[in-house]
Amino acid sequence: MKKVLIISYYWPPAGGPGVQRWLKFVKYLPDFDIQPIVYIPENPTYPIIDEDLLNDLPKNATFLKQKITEPYGWASIFSKKNTKGISSGIIPNQKKQSLLQKAMLWIRGNIFIPDARILWVKPSVSYLSKYIQENNIDTIITTGPPHSLHLIGLKLKAKLNVKWIADFRDPWTTIGYHKALKLSAFAERKHKKLEHHVLNSADTIIVTSPTTKAEFQRITSKPIEVITNGYDVENVAKVILDEKFTLAHIGSFLSDRNPTILWEVLKELNTDVVGFSQNFELKLIGKVSQEIINSISEYNLYEFTNVLGYVSHIEAIEHQRKSQVLLLIEIDSVETKSIIPGKLFEYMVSGRPIIGIGPKGSDFESIISETNTGIFCNYTEKEKLKLKILDYYNLYLHQDLKANAIGLEKYARRNLTQKLAEIILK
Repeated sequence: MKKVLIISYYWPPAGGPGVQRWLKFVKYLPDFDIQPIVYIPENPTYPIIDEDLLNDLPKNATFLKQKITEPYGWASIFSKKNTKGISSGIIPNQKKQSLLQKAMLWIRGNIFIPDARILWVKPSVSYLSKYIQENNIDTIITTGPPHSLHLIGLKLKAKLNVKWIADFRDPWTTIGYHKALKLSAFAERKHKKLEHHVLNSADTIIVTSPTTKAEFQRITSKPIEVITNGYDVENVAKVILDEKFTLAHIGSFLSDRNPTILWEVLKELNTDVVGFSQNFELKLIGKVSQEIINSISEYNLYEFTNVLGYVSHIEAIEHQRKSQVLLLIEIDSVETKSIIPGKLFEYMVSGRPIIGIGPKGSDFESIISETNTGIFCNYTEKEKLKLKILDYYNLYLHQDLKANAIGLEKYARRNLTQKLAEIILK
């Protein structure tokens, strides 16, 4: 059985879709004659915790742990709330940032490059160099963000000439929040230089979307493979559909992801369609920024809103299956066209229709279309959005609202792991 060393920061009990990507790869790699060895921090600072994911830990994997020094731990002394928000990607609107928030963002962007886990690189290279040589490992995988982990791969590649696969769950310098980090010209150049060095040093690069692949192809000629996120078979008891016409958003609802087009449509439907306001409920499950709540209130929708906060992965799956409609919303920006939210794939197997809202040309638009799992609207298609919600509402009234998905098998976690195994064994 071939050994492969996987270097990851996020691992259970951390929550979120980024954790599940590699948790599932590690689960299925032994099916393809590959033994995963997972290297993770011993004392990480995770913004989201999901203890239930510990129940899904693969029993056939080897785990290595080393302590990490993180500035987020120091920063929490001054403001635990701000530190947790920024580390989880919830960055307040620039006009509403406090002096402390501005200072924390500047330090995060200009002192700790590429990110706040940079202090883990040197000790990790020292520890792993010895382990790799003693255990005859010839293949390593780094997964980011945090992109500091790719610097571990970069140094191990230079030192030991191992085969190195760099997995990018998100882009690097074009990710939506990058501009919010108040980067100096020097910091911006350093980010781009590191990105270029990593992309041109790894043997193979894995990305999660075609747009990211095209973007990276302008920087490197190294092989780039697309392996999206996916879904796994979840053992969830059968659920009863919500009685109300529930539109559910599951996952972090960031400030820049504010879909005023949706709030406008829902306000109009509440006003114009007889009975709609009595049946309608907006469910927000996960971390929600205050700006989103304020905007919902401005459109007189707060009384119809149920803010449940963060729930476990299993509870999230239950809500996906019992909500009438699922909302998938991405920031209206060129930089976010490449983002295919991990929850899309779980949405697709829930049996519930999806309403996707994002920038024109989004990669996830084609997936929703090809799988017949819902509708996609860009931020200018208000009338299209309104008509579709009204259509779904009428089907709900006739108890006939459901999705008729097709062609989902290629997004199953085991099938995606098979593709990963083929790259490893090349």
